[in-house]
Amino acid sequence: MNSKTLKVIGMHRRLLVSCIFLLLLCIFVLGCTSTKNLNEKTKIIGTDQPSGLSIGSDDIGAGTSAKDYGLDDHFGILIEPTVNAQIISNSSDSLTQIFKVEGESEILSQVILPKDPGLLGSSMAISAVADKIVENYLNSNNKLPGGHCLEVSKARFEKAYEEIHGHAVYEDLPDSMATKYYTPREVFDYLYVSASGTHNGWRSLPIKYRGKGNAGAIAYAGMGTLVDWFGIWSGKLRPGALMQVWKHRKDYEKVVRGVNKKDFDPFGHSFIFMGYVRDDKNEIIGIRMADQGYQSYRPLLPNDYEVWWAVNLTI
Repeated sequence: MNSKTLKVIGMHRRLLVSCIFLLLLCIFVLGCTSTKNLNEKTKIIGTDQPSGLSIGSDDIGAGTSAKDYGLDDHFGILIEPTVNAQIISNSSDSLTQIFKVEGESEILSQVILPKDPGLLGSSMAISAVADKIVENYLNSNNKLPGGHCLEVSKARFEKAYEEIHGHAVYEDLPDSMATKYYTPREVFDYLYVSASGTHNGWRSLPIKYRGKGNAGAIAYAGMGTLVDWFGIWSGKLRPGALMQVWKHRKDYEKVVRGVNKKDFDPFGHSFIFMGYVRDDKNEIIGIRMADQGYQSYRPLLPNDYEVWWAVNLTI
């Protein structure tokens, strides 16, 4: 080869090496940026309030494991159960539609907190347990206990239920909730935590109530009435109602359809409805709620989550 040809080959090689170097540099920078943002977000959340990142409908704070939930092992749903030879019940141990809201950008600047909460004594209140949940919350000296949203909302519900009825809610679960794989208690708890799976045991859970968390479990037990997005934002909720929401509809649909939880990390939240926020025209622009402290410092707005479910208690 002559010198001119060698120079051209050399130039091509240097150009190729430069391109590869730039490509690797871009991958490295993007990777660091992604990791940095995730770490920064985790740090900010962890310093001021419990984490809102979740598995299923969980809000897991730093250092919290599945066994710390105060619930049945959330990941037990991954194990294929054997068929129950005998159904054991009454154990005492413990969106179909999404409507676009117009003018949501204006709603952000119109939130007006009422001077009088007016949570108790509502003419709509027909549940002694719901009233007790609200009463206990208002009288509590620790309204922001931190920790896990499911554990906090479930403890508030169970405490009020026992104070009104004198025994645990599990004693009143109907036998009809049981499947050939799970007892009524197990069905209730798996629905409550929005557990998901792909095996026959999990698929024995009623599809109508999957992914609806506390609302689905309580409604399936015959202790309340399901309320969807439209009902929630048209004023159908009563104080003390329990709510399950999902940040992304696709995550909710995955849970309903069935997914291996080890490979799944959606964003959901569980809390208690306390009352509506209305503007000067008496139109609903937000809701006040009680959780572990993650979001209860402000009203929730319709566009905060894509999927909303609630249950008005009837017990």
